[in-house]
Amino acid sequence: MARWKSLACCGALIAALIVRADAGEMNPIPGDPVTIDTGRVSGTMLDNGVRAYLGVPFAAPPVRDLRWKAPQPKKPWKGIWNADTRLTNCYISLRASTLNHYFGEIRSSEDCLYANIWTPAGAKPGDRLPVVVWVHGGGFQEGSINFQVYYGQALAKKGVVFAAIDYRVNIFGNLAHPELTAQSGHNASGNYGLMDLIAGLRWLKRNAAAFGGDPDNLTVLGQSAGAMAVDLMAVSPLAKQCVDVPGQPGCHKLFDKIIALSGGYHGVAAPHLDTLKEEEASGVALQQAMKAKDIAEMRTRPADEITEIAKAHKIRFGGPNLDGYVLTESPAAAFAAGHQMDVPTLLSSTGNDIFSKNAVTSATTLADYRDGARKLYGADADAFLKLFPAATDAQAQAQAKAVARISGFGIVARDWARAQSATGKAPVWLVQYDHPHPYPPGVEISDMDVKTAGAYHNSDLPFWFGTLDSMNLYRHIRDWTPYDYSLSDRMGDVVVAFAKTGNPATAAAPIPRYNPAREQRLVFGDAGTGDNGVMIETLNEKQVDFIETHPLRRN
Repeated sequence: MARWKSLACCGALIAALIVRADAGEMNPIPGDPVTIDTGRVSGTMLDNGVRAYLGVPFAAPPVRDLRWKAPQPKKPWKGIWNADTRLTNCYISLRASTLNHYFGEIRSSEDCLYANIWTPAGAKPGDRLPVVVWVHGGGFQEGSINFQVYYGQALAKKGVVFAAIDYRVNIFGNLAHPELTAQSGHNASGNYGLMDLIAGLRWLKRNAAAFGGDPDNLTVLGQSAGAMAVDLMAVSPLAKQCVDVPGQPGCHKLFDKIIALSGGYHGVAAPHLDTLKEEEASGVALQQAMKAKDIAEMRTRPADEITEIAKAHKIRFGGPNLDGYVLTESPAAAFAAGHQMDVPTLLSSTGNDIFSKNAVTSATTLADYRDGARKLYGADADAFLKLFPAATDAQAQAQAKAVARISGFGIVARDWARAQSATGKAPVWLVQYDHPHPYPPGVEISDMDVKTAGAYHNSDLPFWFGTLDSMNLYRHIRDWTPYDYSLSDRMGDVVVAFAKTGNPATAAAPIPRYNPAREQRLVFGDAGTGDNGVMIETLNEKQVDFIETHPLRRN
C-alpha cells in the first residue's frame, strides 16, 4: 500500500509538470543548447529533472507551395531555437471541452512538422539511451503530439529518450490528385503524412545522439492509426532505405523495434487500404467542389475553407493509399512474402476495441445474445453458440465480452503476430489491456457512455504513458485509485524493458513470447484478476478461428 500511495503522489507531480510546461515557463537546462544538424536548441527543465524539448522542427512547415508535397528539409538557423512550449497541431478541427480526449485549446495550423522530446535527468551525448518514438492515432483524420495524455516525461524518468513526431492528417496528409501524381516525379500522390513520419524518423536517427539517445536502438510506438502507419512503414520501400547517421558509417534501419497498440492491416478485421485511383477520384471531386482550376489555385485557399467544402460535399480522404512509391503492396501481402522489416514486435489491443461492437458483443440478456448470434451467423449460429455457450443472462454477458476481446483490433493483433511468426525471424509478443477506467458518480462525457465503455479503444494510453492525471486537467472525469497508478507503473516498465532489451517481459509482467502453436497473451486486468491484475491467457483456437472465418459488417 505504501508503494501505491507513492505512485499516486508521483501522478500528482506529473500533472503539475504538465501544467508548468504548457504554461510556457522555461527553466534553463544546464549544458544547453543542444546542437543538432540544423542549429542549436534549448529546452526546459521539469521539476523531476526530466528535460523537455517541445516544438523542435524536423522539416520545413508544409505551407503555401509546400502543401501536398513531400516534406522538405528545415533550413538551418543561426541563433538558438527555444523549445520550451508545445507548438501547433497539424491542421485539425478544435475539440469540444466535453469530449473524453479534450486537452485544451491548442493552435491548429498547417505550420507544423515538429517533434517533442523528453530526456532523462543528466542525459548527455554519448549515453546511447534507448529511444522511443510516438506516432499518434486519430483515424488519419485528427490527433496531435500535443495532447498531454501522450507526454513522455514519465517514461523518460524511467530511462529512455522519448520523442513524438507530427504528421499531416485528413485532406492535407492524404489528398491524391492526377495533377499531383504527374508533378511528383515518381508517379504518385497522397501519403504525405506517411512521408512526414519517415522524414521525422530519419531526423531522429541523425540527431538522437545529441539528446543522449542511441540511433541504433529506436523503438517506434504507434496506436490506432499510428499503429497502422507503423505497419505500413514496416513494408514501405521508402522506409526500408538506409539512414545515414553522422559519425557512424554503415546502413542504419529507420527503426529497430515496433510497439503497435490497437491497429494494423492484418486479418479479417483489417481496415481497407485505398488504391491511388480511388484517392485521386476524391481529389478531383474536391477540386470540382472548390471550383478551382488547378492544384496551384487549391494551394492558395485557406485550410478551414477547404475543410468545410469537403465536409459539405461528403468528400473524405481516408488515409494512406497504394501509390506504387511509398506503398507498393499491402502489409498482409508483404508479410506473407517476407518483405517486412523483420524487427522485434510487441502487439496490443484493448478489451472493447474498435470493430468489436456488434449484436452479440452488445447483448446484455440471454435472449439478445442468442438472437444476435442468429442475425450475425445465420446457419452457423448453432456452431457459434456451441463454442461460446451461455444458459443465463450473466453467462451471456460474459461470453459477449469474450467475443469482443478476440474481435476487432484484438484479432488484428493476433493476425499480425501470426504473420510475423510465419515469415520473420524476430520475436513477437501479444498483450491486451482489459481494465475499465473508474469514473466519478454522474460524470457525463459527450462521446462515450461510461456505463458501457469498458476497456475502450484508447483507454490503455494513459497507463502506458504514465499520464493518468492528464485526464483530469480540465475537468474531473476519472477517480483514479492506487491500483491504477500501480498498473500504469508496471505497463510503463514493459515499454522501457522492450526499448532497452528487445524483450518486454518483466518480473511483474512476464509476457510470453508468441507461439502460433500455443497462442498466449498477457492481459492487464482489474485488481482482482490473476496475479495482482496480470494474467497469462491461452487463446481458444477454435473460438478464434470461428471469428476469423466469419467477417462481420462493422458498426
